Amino acid sequence: MIQSMTGFGKHVIQLPSKKITIEIKSLNSKSLDLNARIPSTYREKELELRRTIAGSLVRGKIDFGLYIENTGAETSSEVNEVVVRQYMKQLGHIVSGNEMGLLEIAMRMPDTMKTEREDIDEEEYKVIKESLEEALKEINIFRTEEGKVLEADFEARIGVLKGLLEQVAQMDPDRLLTIRERLEKAVADLKADLDTNRFEQELIYYLEKYDITEEKVRLLNHLDYFAATLKSDDSNGKKLGFISQEIGREINTIGSKANFAPMQQLVVQMKDELEKIKEQMLNVL
Repeated sequence: MIQSMTGFGKHVIQLPSKKITIEIKSLNSKSLDLNARIPSTYREKELELRRTIAGSLVRGKIDFGLYIENTGAETSSEVNEVVVRQYMKQLGHIVSGNEMGLLEIAMRMPDTMKTEREDIDEEEYKVIKESLEEALKEINIFRTEEGKVLEADFEARIGVLKGLLEQVAQMDPDRLLTIRERLEKAVADLKADLDTNRFEQELIYYLEKYDITEEKVRLLNHLDYFAATLKSDDSNGKKLGFISQEIGREINTIGSKANFAPMQQLVVQMKDELEKIKEQMLNVL
């Protein structure tokens, strides 16, 4: 069962005086690219939180946000009275106005509020870790659901490729016959008196050169393997990518050996389907 790298998870906890919100978003990426937005109070816990996220999501471009909002009367911010009075004194020399007017202007200036650094509340941090686990569960459910959509799309495209391969197999006898007639006509046009046995040997050589029996068998095996891998527990984007490379190699070989316009048209359609699979593969975990 495959998972998408695209997902979103969010969990909100309301404490008596605080609202804690955790959001996790993920997009496709070749490796783990984790961007974290964490309040300064919890910076020392960032590595631990990153390890938890990396262990669950494995790969992708991840945006993690931890937001803590004070909803009670408690606040760690206080007016920096010394700074405010200095601003008001300087402003009084520059502009005339009542004290309230100067205070309003002064409060908009930098450093008028001071915040005491809070120590980490272990109970609160425990709640944060539990919330993170819930958000990770949510994003993994999202990824799994997206994976089911991708799986259905892959299965449909693999079915199209099998159908095109069947058409290739059906027209192969006509292709070989056409190639044989083309070679015989070329010899006749030369009006050369060739040894019949030697001609037959050369003809067999060229027909073997254009034979695609092995390629058809290998391509069908690769398509079946791709479909089976989609359902396996160890399925992942990298493994499916390797299989799709092998599928592409067999399609290209059939195209180079075809020497027959109707078959080459089918090969073009097969390449188009495979490209669509590869595009979607970028989103698979």
